Amino acid sequence: MPKTQGFTLVELVLVMVIIGILAAVSGDVITKPVKAYLTMESRASLADNAELALRRMQRDIRRALPNSIRVSNDGLSLEMLHTLDGGRYRDKPDISATAGAGLCTEIPADDVLDFTGVDDCFEVMNELNQFNPQATSGQSLVIYNLGYGEGDAYAGHNRATVQNADKSGILRFDPLVFPLRSPQQRFFIVDTPILYRCDLKSGDLLRYSGYPVNATLQSPPEKITGNKLSNQVSHCRFSYADASATRSGLVSLSLTLGTHQDEAIQLVQQIHVDNVP
Repeated sequence: MPKTQGFTLVELVLVMVIIGILAAVSGDVITKPVKAYLTMESRASLADNAELALRRMQRDIRRALPNSIRVSNDGLSLEMLHTLDGGRYRDKPDISATAGAGLCTEIPADDVLDFTGVDDCFEVMNELNQFNPQATSGQSLVIYNLGYGEGDAYAGHNRATVQNADKSGILRFDPLVFPLRSPQQRFFIVDTPILYRCDLKSGDLLRYSGYPVNATLQSPPEKITGNKLSNQVSHCRFSYADASATRSGLVSLSLTLGTHQDEAIQLVQQIHVDNVP
């Protein structure tokens, strides 16, 4: 009779052990790079979201009215007045014509801005690019904003609602006595406040706009729904340092997305702002 060939129990156990070792080694070789790739992808997605949010904030901060940036006490909210346009007003009359001053009952060709009494118009000394004189709803004129005292646009001391212009080169606004002259005859037209708020409970970074100007910072503004810029926000901090004799104002933004238990990315950005009113 021919002999029957087979495996012994010891040989079978050894084969199973070897196969298990090879499977464990090959599993680590495959799964670790895959986990590393997924981790990098998650981290890159968080970084992209944070960077896009900070870039949007930077664009708005660059266009903020000088000395209008303010931060809440908890560092979670940052507000500013958005500048739509600006230029220079006529401060002195043309020597070849008779300048007008005061209320615009009759608009002369070279109306100056009168700081000694109530005025409601002046001649613009440059071309306005973004300002539409026929669609001025919600737009305001601001002159020499210092951020405090009589030069506080939030309080309204140096801010007047813009009216429709009825003649090229003449800017009309609600009658007001502007308390402070601009040394460079500069004026700004602002259209809306903008507020950024970190809601750490929901993990969202929200942007609010289109609400009335208020003397005190309201966060969030009443009856306004914010637009979500980013989610997964686990920590954020906004701060603002006023300008000094040696440097411009400085806005610092710190934004953390994700959780430390999973994946988290923190981006910090500092923005210099021109505070010359």
